[in-house]
Amino acid sequence: MESPIVVRSRGHLPHWERDLGTYFVTFRLFDSLPAEILAKMKSEGESLLANARQLGRELTASEHHHLASLPEHYLDAGSGACWLNRPEIAGLVSRALQYFDPARYELHAWCVMPNHVHVAFTPTPPSQLFDIVHSWKSFTAHRSNLLLHRTGEFWQREYYDHLIRNQGDLARVVKYIMDNPTNAGLSNWPWISAKDEQSVR
Repeated sequence: MESPIVVRSRGHLPHWERDLGTYFVTFRLFDSLPAEILAKMKSEGESLLANARQLGRELTASEHHHLASLPEHYLDAGSGACWLNRPEIAGLVSRALQYFDPARYELHAWCVMPNHVHVAFTPTPPSQLFDIVHSWKSFTAHRSNLLLHRTGEFWQREYYDHLIRNQGDLARVVKYIMDNPTNAGLSNWPWISAKDEQSVR
């Protein structure tokens, strides 16, 4: 029997967690979605909702998908400073992701894009989702700022996570991660990896 899902909130976004759960996590650089882009996304969402209400209907599945894909669309467009485009920074983040695999978590797939990171992984008890992501972000922010000779914010405080439900869901997530560089127009992108065999506990 599966353990119950717990919804936690540590900011604006809810986080769905389960004991022995497998997760798809995305975290991004703090400047990767500037205020004008966030405003544009909000305006587009409000426009779609207003149009649906005027027609007396709910949003269609394609409209829901369009709104859900907007952040990734703008991230892949390369907004912000894109520090992860620098090999020394991307390499640092890549090594940090792999460092505690499998002691604290099992990595299924990961990709370091120019301004955001995708990871599919299963925490190894007693390690927890929040602690793992916090460790990645805290360590890499400090080291990256040293390499960049700067101070201040590096990662956006919030992160997005999706609780992976089954093998099919994991396969879809891994494909999405592995296809991300190509879909963003990045050829022969080196900062990416996936295990040959995927499993959900």
